Amino acid sequence: MQAPELLAAPTDTAQTPAPDPDPRDPDPRDPDPREPAPAPATAPPPFPATSAPDLPSPRPDQRGPFRAEHVRPGDPCELSHGHPVFCLPSGGRASGALLLGGAVVAWDPAVSEAGACTGYRPAPEVLRAPHVAVGNVPETPGWVPGAPALAIEYADAGDDEARLARKIDDLLGAGTRWVWVVRLAAPRHVEVHAPGEPPRRALPGELLHAPGALQNPVQVEALYDRAAAQRAILTSLLQREGHSSLESLRDRGLREGRNEGLQQAVRDVCDVLGIALSTDEDTSLLELDGPALAALLERLKRERRWPLP
Repeated sequence: MQAPELLAAPTDTAQTPAPDPDPRDPDPRDPDPREPAPAPATAPPPFPATSAPDLPSPRPDQRGPFRAEHVRPGDPCELSHGHPVFCLPSGGRASGALLLGGAVVAWDPAVSEAGACTGYRPAPEVLRAPHVAVGNVPETPGWVPGAPALAIEYADAGDDEARLARKIDDLLGAGTRWVWVVRLAAPRHVEVHAPGEPPRRALPGELLHAPGALQNPVQVEALYDRAAAQRAILTSLLQREGHSSLESLRDRGLREGRNEGLQQAVRDVCDVLGIALSTDEDTSLLELDGPALAALLERLKRERRWPLP
C-alpha cells in the first residue's frame, strides 16, 4: 500500500555510454573482500512493523493520510480513520472454524449474499474486512460501500485485543447491526456486540439471533464445531428445498411410501376381483390420503365391487 505520490516512477534521464574498461583495472563485478557480501537478489523486502503504533487515534483531528483507494486487493492491511491496521495470517484453529461458521450462515434460508474477508469502505479513510459477512456482498469487483448486516470475527489466543476493539467500533459505526466475536481459546464462547448495547457473552448451548439477517437461530457451537455446523447446514439446506427439518422429510417419505403401497394394493385387489378401473377411477386414487385409501381397500374386500359414490 502506497500513497499516490509514492507510486509515480522517476523520470528517466539520458545516460552517457561508459568508456571501455582498462584491462589493468579490477573487474567491478568482483566482490570487494573488505565489504560484506550483498543480500541475495531474491531476498524479500522488510515487512512493515505490525506493532501498536499502526492503531489509529480515536480523535478525529489525528486521522491518517491513507484512503481506501491506496489499498490494493491482497495488501495485508485494513484502514481505520486513515491509519493502516496490518492483518496477519490466521492459525489452523481459527481458519478451520471460520470455514465452518461461514458455511452455517451462508446457507441460512434468508441469506442471499455472504462472503469471507470482504473489504468494506463505509468512508474514504475506512476499510474493514470482517472474517465473515452476511448481507451487502454484491457480485462486483472492488471494495463494497457501506457495511454488512452481520459480521463474524474469530479471535484466538494471542490476538491483539486493541485492534479487535477498534474493528468492532468501525463496523458498528458503519451500520453493522451485529458483530459476533467467536472466542476460540478456552472457555469457548461468543461475544455479541450491537450498537448502543453493552457486549454480552453467549455460552455453548445458547442460541444467537440476527433477525432480518438470518432466519434460523445459530447455536454457539455451530460457529466452530464440525458436527454442530453440519447439523445446522443440513437443516438450512432442507428448508431451502421446502422441508422444515430432517424429521419432517423422513415423515413425508414414510407417508408417501405408505400411500403408494395402498394405491397399489387397491389396484391388485381390483385385478383379482376382475374389476376394470377406468382412467378417472385410477387417477382418483392419487387424490386420497392414507386413511381414505385404507377404507377403500377394506370396502373392496368386503363388497367385492367398486364402491358407488
